[in-house]
Amino acid sequence: MKQYSAACDQNKDPILKVIKPLLLNAKSVLEVGSGTGQHCVYFAKELPHLTWQASDQSMYLPSVSAWIDDAKLANTPKALKLNVDLDWPEDKYQAIYSANTVHIMSWEMVLNFFKGVGQVLDKGGVFILYGPFNYQGQYTSQSNANFDLLLKDNNPLSAIRDFEALNQLAQKVGLSLVNDFAMPANNRILCWEKQ
Repeated sequence: MKQYSAACDQNKDPILKVIKPLLLNAKSVLEVGSGTGQHCVYFAKELPHLTWQASDQSMYLPSVSAWIDDAKLANTPKALKLNVDLDWPEDKYQAIYSANTVHIMSWEMVLNFFKGVGQVLDKGGVFILYGPFNYQGQYTSQSNANFDLLLKDNNPLSAIRDFEALNQLAQKVGLSLVNDFAMPANNRILCWEKQ
């Protein structure tokens, strides 16, 4: 049941370096799209002051749960089933983290994702989004252009998203951009704060 992603291992330390100061005052984080579950247990171990709530669609939960069960950390509750189109939790969170999700989702799902973030993020909380993004409709590298072709081959509704379009969605749900961090392998971390 326990899945492994080499990319998760490669990017966990650079991501941690950026998110650690952003999450200093948070007590609870909702991770949307926990994937294998590797990030959940790694970040929860490194950030013991907060509760790291993993979530994903039901097909991914066995791996997430296996990582959580093996790690036996006090700050990783049972993973939640979360489909961005349907079932957002009732609880509020002081931070939301998501990695490599919006380019896999359809645009309709991205719209629902941001609406959901607006609903469950506490005032003053941060939304941290990691992945590749385009700027002014342009790829930031040839490797991202190639990756976008691969995404669309697998699913025509998938695509690397434009930063400007995402920022507009964020503003509509009361989020203001705090920072845009350059990351290895032509990725970024976007961080918004709920007003």
